[in-house]
Amino acid sequence: MKNKPNIAVVSGGDSSEYVVSVKSGANVYNAVDTAKFTPWLILMRGKEWIVLENETKIADIDKSDFSFNYNGNKINFDYAYITIHGTPGEDGILQGYFELLGIPYSTCNVHSSSLTFNKWFCNNYLSSFGVKMAKSVKMTKGEKVNAAEIVSNLGLPVFVKPNAGGSSFGVTKVKTQDEIEPAILKAWEESNEALIEQFIDGAEFTCGLVKIGNKKIVFPVTEVLPKNEFFDFEAKYTPGVTEEITPARLPEHLFEKCQNISSEIYDFCQCAGIVRIDYILKNDEFYFLEVNTTPGMTATSFVPQQIAAMGMKLKDMISLIIRDKLWL
Repeated sequence: MKNKPNIAVVSGGDSSEYVVSVKSGANVYNAVDTAKFTPWLILMRGKEWIVLENETKIADIDKSDFSFNYNGNKINFDYAYITIHGTPGEDGILQGYFELLGIPYSTCNVHSSSLTFNKWFCNNYLSSFGVKMAKSVKMTKGEKVNAAEIVSNLGLPVFVKPNAGGSSFGVTKVKTQDEIEPAILKAWEESNEALIEQFIDGAEFTCGLVKIGNKKIVFPVTEVLPKNEFFDFEAKYTPGVTEEITPARLPEHLFEKCQNISSEIYDFCQCAGIVRIDYILKNDEFYFLEVNTTPGMTATSFVPQQIAAMGMKLKDMISLIIRDKLWL
């Protein structure tokens, strides 16, 4: 009998979202169908790449071929399911490594990952297709901040956020001109570039989806109601701080509009695997916020909620994604 394929569920990473990624990894690991696959939980942080079993290290990963030794046997991986939010799992770095080794993986490719991770590049690229979004300006670390010019260009309030970053770390809602420079300095702690975005006063929605072969699965839209002033890191990951309604309370035509825009953006960015796209809705128009190419997969994250709302098990969804690249 042929051995079951070895699946690496890769978590951790080097961004502020490390803790969330560890939870996402554990949830995906537990959802891998062990009747079909043999999952292994990999934790990466800096140069330390280890294999965990019951939260205990059992081996180091050999980075030369992404393998490890266990009980005298060399274990090679047939597939990598990436659950790292931020670098190196969401920006194309890890994807390049797996490409070099010829190991199939669950996410967008190098090009698509790096494009979507850089908000400035992604915004400019998508605006060429007519995707609606807030006006923004980019500032590189060390550049002189002219707050008055920013206000005359974008108005107030504005959002200041890291240009390349996974989650809502380093994001500030700025209401006065005096707050602009401190907010930019805060964003520069997370990324070498800060993005200053015009504020759009509307409701927030998010939609996950995946395309596998000729099959398009667009998940139900989620309505996001943060009790904080905006959907910051605390709102995203602290139970009770945000109310999330799936499926969203939207008229059918707007619900479908959000799903259709998400499907178009997925194709424009040549995405692969599960992707989640965030929006602000104002006057029946969806304004694009960002593409998440390794979205949160914790038990309470949007994507697992949306999959459950479709009446589908996370285990079955993950099996579909793995099988797509393994040609099983």
